[in-house]
Amino acid sequence: MNKTAIKNFAIWARRELIEKVTKKAKIYGIEKDKEMKKMDTALNGQVLTSDDKKARRILIEKIDKDGFDETIEEVAYTWFNRFIAIRFMEVNGYIPSHIRVFTSENNEFEPQILSEAIHIDLPGLDKSKVLELYNAGNKEEELFNYLFITQCNALNEVLPGMFQKLNDYTELLLPDGLLRDDSVIDVMISEIPEEDWKEQVQIIGWLYQYYNEERKNEVINIYKGNVAKEDIPAATQLFTTDWVVRYIVDNSLGRYWIERNPDSDLKDKLEFFVVPKNGEIEYIEEKIDPRDLRILDDCVGSGHFLLYEFDVLMEIYKECGYREREAAEYILSENLYGLDIDERARQIAYFSLMMKARSYSRRILNKGIEPHIYAIPDSNNIDRKYLEIFGNGLALEEKEVAKKSIEKLLDTFKDGKNYGSILKVEKVDFELCRKFIEDMDLGQIDLFTYNFDEFQKEIKNIIDVAEVMTIKYDVVATNPPYLNRMNGQLKEYVNKKYKDYKTDLFSVFMYRNFEFCKPNGYSGFMTPFVWMFIKSYEELRKYIIDNKSIGTLAQMEYSAFEEATVPICAFVLKNGRESNNGLYFRLSEFTGGMQVQKEKILEAIDNPDCGYFYETSKDNFAKIPGMPIAYWASANIIKDFEIGTLMEEMLDVKQGLATADNNRFLRLWHEVTQEKCKFDSKNAEDLIESKKKWIPYNKGGQRRQWYGNYDYLVNWENDGYDIKHFTDSNGKQRSVVRSPEYHFKEAITWGLITSGGFSIRYRTPGGIHDVSGMSAFYNGKANLKYILGLMGTSISNYIFKMLNPTINLQVGDFKNFPVIIDKKLENIVIEKVAKCIYLSKLDWDMHETSWDFEKSPLLSNKMDGKIKTAYESYKGEVNERFAKLKENEEELNRMFIEIYGLEDELTPEVSDRDITVAKIFDSKKDIDEEIKGNKYVMTREDVVKNFLSYFIGCAMGRYSLDEEGLVFAGGEFDSSKYTSFRAVEDGILPITDQEYFEDDIVELFVEFLKITFGEEHLNENLDFIASELKGKKSDSSRERIRNYFLNDFYEDHCKMYQKLPIYWQYDSGKNDACKGLFYLHRYDKDMFAKIRINYVFEVQDRYKQELVRVEDTIAESSGNKKIELQKRADALKKKIIESQQFEEKVQHIADSYIEIDLDDGVKENYKIFKDVLAKIK
Repeated sequence: MNKTAIKNFAIWARRELIEKVTKKAKIYGIEKDKEMKKMDTALNGQVLTSDDKKARRILIEKIDKDGFDETIEEVAYTWFNRFIAIRFMEVNGYIPSHIRVFTSENNEFEPQILSEAIHIDLPGLDKSKVLELYNAGNKEEELFNYLFITQCNALNEVLPGMFQKLNDYTELLLPDGLLRDDSVIDVMISEIPEEDWKEQVQIIGWLYQYYNEERKNEVINIYKGNVAKEDIPAATQLFTTDWVVRYIVDNSLGRYWIERNPDSDLKDKLEFFVVPKNGEIEYIEEKIDPRDLRILDDCVGSGHFLLYEFDVLMEIYKECGYREREAAEYILSENLYGLDIDERARQIAYFSLMMKARSYSRRILNKGIEPHIYAIPDSNNIDRKYLEIFGNGLALEEKEVAKKSIEKLLDTFKDGKNYGSILKVEKVDFELCRKFIEDMDLGQIDLFTYNFDEFQKEIKNIIDVAEVMTIKYDVVATNPPYLNRMNGQLKEYVNKKYKDYKTDLFSVFMYRNFEFCKPNGYSGFMTPFVWMFIKSYEELRKYIIDNKSIGTLAQMEYSAFEEATVPICAFVLKNGRESNNGLYFRLSEFTGGMQVQKEKILEAIDNPDCGYFYETSKDNFAKIPGMPIAYWASANIIKDFEIGTLMEEMLDVKQGLATADNNRFLRLWHEVTQEKCKFDSKNAEDLIESKKKWIPYNKGGQRRQWYGNYDYLVNWENDGYDIKHFTDSNGKQRSVVRSPEYHFKEAITWGLITSGGFSIRYRTPGGIHDVSGMSAFYNGKANLKYILGLMGTSISNYIFKMLNPTINLQVGDFKNFPVIIDKKLENIVIEKVAKCIYLSKLDWDMHETSWDFEKSPLLSNKMDGKIKTAYESYKGEVNERFAKLKENEEELNRMFIEIYGLEDELTPEVSDRDITVAKIFDSKKDIDEEIKGNKYVMTREDVVKNFLSYFIGCAMGRYSLDEEGLVFAGGEFDSSKYTSFRAVEDGILPITDQEYFEDDIVELFVEFLKITFGEEHLNENLDFIASELKGKKSDSSRERIRNYFLNDFYEDHCKMYQKLPIYWQYDSGKNDACKGLFYLHRYDKDMFAKIRINYVFEVQDRYKQELVRVEDTIAESSGNKKIELQKRADALKKKIIESQQFEEKVQHIADSYIEIDLDDGVKENYKIFKDVLAKIK
């Protein structure tokens, strides 16, 4: 089946049909948000008949009631529904007349219904009208439309649940041009291969899902908050992957039958039927007739589960001696039940099931069998006054009981479409209710009760649905809705009826379906796998572990099921406790989508010793805190939990501050003036006394072990006054200040997001931790560094994957970690950890983005005046540090694997990819395969660019060759600190394509090289630098360096500083007429006046002078030289024009004398000057 073609067609068809239906409505004077006046003639000149006028009036009433968009959507879908249903039926020869509607017998877009028009015989067909249109010669489309509508209405007799009699307005809005090339029908025929329609009724379900996909995306995007009642179907419907359906049904319905029929051959026909490694099945002494089986899908969607259950039931019936035709009738009428909140889904499920039955029985469409497939109704608009005209033939007492029962059902089904199958329905005397509603007093029908027949139909439907919702089923299998953004009404109902399982709608259904299920029956699901692990589903896990049984479960790879965008699992639960082990498949390591998952589960069924098939008792889960469904936990891990001490007893584990507005209260440390920062506060009093504003803030960050991620500061001025008093418009505090008694203390910390794997770091005293930078603190019971050592090993990841394999690692998961302290090894561990912290800190501080950065590591490794030698020394130092840290980590792994008894499960080796300090390679092509993907890998190019960045810092005065560390980042600038290499006087560095200024950036760099590495190897050093920069082969080293500063430096700088640069680049545009850098911390209100006067005007004069010289030379030149000179002249002219335009923009800013507050951050301040600054990339 070509799902790509199916998807593309369905999405396009929805757009096309909505557009065509909208245009058709416009012809009848009906447009969105416009007055709809009376009309006798359509806009295309067609005179409206009385039927047309009636249809138009009803359409307007429908729009007034439901809205224009909803009505158009309904009509478009109705036609789509008809098109795909008839296409399926014609391809499979299921149309009773055996005449194709859309194609010829050769599958050409030449409708057989047209060529056979005068011979065709359909109920309700006006043959004289057919003859008139046929003979007209130019009314082929009108004839087709008439025949098509008549065929749809005729199919109502055999498929009333799909082909309901069309509303007058639906016929009115049948799209024009259905016989044209590129019409919906033509594209359907040409784009979806005929083979995909043949005996593959699942195609209807896929078309249904893909048709709704854009609407689903719209709903998800619109509702950042809760999903409205009418949008729940679009937001939640998913077509379950075929093999997952089979896995669930094979191990629920299949198992239910096999357990009660030891001699059954059914297990040999079920590809996904799972048995224990010993092959034994525990049989139940209970005889059951196949006609007594009851199977429910209470979120039926397009009926995928029921379709496969039909096939399995057919095998059961045949095994019991039934003929296929006979079995098909019983399956439809006795065995299968389906519920949904969406009428459109009900139609699709109904049709699909009838087509499945038709594939087994040619005459079944004529049997008048109505499958038990229902859309859960709303009773909101049902007028109860009609009840008075029913039940008069019953005894008075019976009538009263029936009436009260129906009123009770009407109360129950109020807003039924909001609640769906989770509605709690009390049993009533349904047969009595039916007698009541079928017994009416025609004498009481008057002008006010003329709609009694519609009322009667609605009540009958409610009775049928209510009865289905009170039956107990042998098997309930479904793919429930995944929805945690419930609207208020739904949330209130869930809180009231399903309080312990309210986290998501799917978890409510997991509980609800046990109520539908008979004792020892089976309940099968596909759901997100979060219920297996995270705390908010703990009550659900406890309920299942204490009261039910897990038959089998397959945990999929994290992103395998693309349609849901969440990690999922498929499983079967038994409605009763049993001692048998559950059978589990851990497919989480197998990437490649659902097809790979299918292949792997089949491999495991064939070879249970594959390594990812597990058998375990659910009672083991209760031995682990939080009761995660950690089916792969070994006996040794279980023992570790039993003998270990929970982390929450060893350390104080705390969640951190939630500011409620990080943009307001947080800054990267380099953004603000350092005069307002304090990095070593001992306590709140110490900070208040210092009168500082910004302190370190631990916000999590990227994966980093041992030390690092010191990026952010938080506004904690006056003990966090602004944050503590941050309120909404109603005065309610928005921020959440947690655990203030742990502020400023040393800690170990980890990030909330662990997609790259768990990592943990030491955090020095002096700061506050964030909700995403969760931390643990010393409480007198365990050494912080010992715990850091334990959590820095492979054991932490291994155990956390059991406690919570999602990417969000919560405080509760950390608290539940089992700690085993080995007194003999404790001091050795602490010593190793101290070394790991030291090595990681050295690595962190060698980058200028650390607030403890001292100077370029190339200067620290200077030996013989050659940068190349310094680079080799630096590379050796870095790579030795990497090797030593790796050695320490592997030694810690070795010790703790032994302490925890996990030698058979884990190895001490650590991949280079997981070491979180730098390792340097000469070029990208030299990077080892094992380390690829490690974000800390550096190349010689990175080292060179970092050195150039350090030079800019020295030129700007941020750093000095005379003093280590950060020299200036706000306050009073002291030029006396820069004697070896002077910082530019005004904090501005112009960048030009030629040397125009005294402070020319390349010449400054040359001077910097002379001072730092001497003059002896100057050219060699320039060549070394230039070799790592882009450029032409013919470029000199100085030209390459100039081009780097002109074209690439700023992008690299913005990347280094997380798009919040400290050096800002003024930029006139694509001709590079005026470009330069200035240092944010040296900005003053005169900055742009200085740029304008000292650089913009100056460079304009230089361009003009050069242009005169070039033009004089052109007159005396010829050939290639003349061409080159002309190019230069043209470029200079463009620069002059661009610089003049730029000067006007700069003047406007300069004349405004704008002051900025660095506390506002780079992002806000940069916006002020965006017209003259380079775009941050």
